[in-house]
Amino acid sequence: MAQHHDTHPSALRRFLAGQSSSGLVLMGMAVLALAIANSSFGPGYQALLGTYIGPLSVGHWINDGLMAVFFLLVGLEIKREVLDGQLSTWSRRALPGIAAAGGMAVPALVFLAFNPGPTAQGWAIPAATDIAFALGVISLLGKRVPPSLRIFLTALAIIDDLGAVVIIALFYTAGLSLPDLVGAGLVVAVLVTMNRLGVRSLTPYLLLGLLLWALVLRSGVHATLAGVILAFTIPLQGSPGRPDNEASSPLHRLEHALHLPVGFIVVPIFALANAGVSIVGLPAEAFTAPVTLGVGLGLLVGKLAGVLGFSLLAIRLGLADMPSHASRLQLAGTALLCGIGFTMSLFITLLAFPGDALLQAEAKIGVLGGSLVAGLLGYALLRVAPREARGRLSR
Repeated sequence: MAQHHDTHPSALRRFLAGQSSSGLVLMGMAVLALAIANSSFGPGYQALLGTYIGPLSVGHWINDGLMAVFFLLVGLEIKREVLDGQLSTWSRRALPGIAAAGGMAVPALVFLAFNPGPTAQGWAIPAATDIAFALGVISLLGKRVPPSLRIFLTALAIIDDLGAVVIIALFYTAGLSLPDLVGAGLVVAVLVTMNRLGVRSLTPYLLLGLLLWALVLRSGVHATLAGVILAFTIPLQGSPGRPDNEASSPLHRLEHALHLPVGFIVVPIFALANAGVSIVGLPAEAFTAPVTLGVGLGLLVGKLAGVLGFSLLAIRLGLADMPSHASRLQLAGTALLCGIGFTMSLFITLLAFPGDALLQAEAKIGVLGGSLVAGLLGYALLRVAPREARGRLSR
C-alpha cells in the first residue's frame, strides 16, 4: 500500500476527505437557505435569484452555468474511476453497480406509486445520491465504518451520478434546436480529435468547452451536460516520457484544480439558491401531497430497499463479494445514507417541474425531509452496528 502522500494510490483517499468536509459545508448552506427563505429576507432572496444579468437570471446562471462546472468534475471523476480507478474492473464494479441500479429503480417505483398521473415526470427526483452529503455524514463516524464501505459508497454514488446524467439527457430535454446541436457536435468532434492528436494543454479544451456550453444551452439539451461531455474528451494520459506521466495528465490536473472550488463554492452556492423553501406560506396539504410523499419515501424507503436488497441478492448469487470487514447491519446503514439525495435531487426537481412553484416546493420538502431522516437513521445505525464482521474480501 502506498503512503498517504503518494500521488495516484491516495487519490481516492484525498477525494473522500475533500468530499466529506465539503458535505458538512453543504449541510450548513442548506440550513442557511431554509432560514433565509422563512425570514423577512425571503422576498429579497427570491427577487435576487430572479434578477437578470445579461441573458440569464441569477438563478439560471447558478443552475445552468456554475452547475456545468460541477458536472465537469463529475464527468472527470466518472472517466478516471472507470478507466483507472475503483470502477476499472468488473469485480470492482459489480457490487456498487448492482446496488446503484437498485437504488435508482426502486425509489422511482415508490415515487410512481404515489404519482401515477401528471406529476409522474418527477420519478427521477429520488433516484440520485448526494456523494458529498453522504460522505460528510460517514466522516463523522471515523473508524466505526470500515474503509471498504466508504469505497463502496463512493463508487455507488459515482455510478449513480452517471445514471442521473443519462436520465437528464434522455428524459429532461425539450424544444431541441438542430443548428445548435450540429454546432455542438462539431465542437465535440474537434475536442475528440485534439485528444487523439495528443494535445495535452488544458487551455484549448477549456476554451472550446465554453463554446460547447453556449451551444448546448441554446440547443434545448440541459447546459450542464456540456460539462460531462467536455470531461469525457479530456486526456487521461500525461505527456510521454515524464516519470509522473499519469499524475501530470490534463484530466488529473483539471480534477485537482476543480476539486476545492466545486466542493466549497459551486455546490454550496447551488444549495443556497435552491434549498430555500418558504414553509410558512405553503398550504398544510403540501406536506402530505403525493409529490412530497413520493420523493421523501422514495429516498428513505426506496433507496434502502433498492441498495440493500440488490446488494444482498448479488452477494447471495455470487455475483459480488461482501465489503471486507463489514456486517449486514453496516451495509444497511450505508444503504440508508444513499437516501441523502439533495444536490442532484434538487437539480432534477427544477427540470421535472419547470415554472411550477408549488410542485417544486413539495418536491424540495420531500428531498429535505427524506434526506434528513435517511441521514440521521443511517448515522445512528452505523454508530451502533458492531465493527467486526465475517464479510468476504471485496476489491
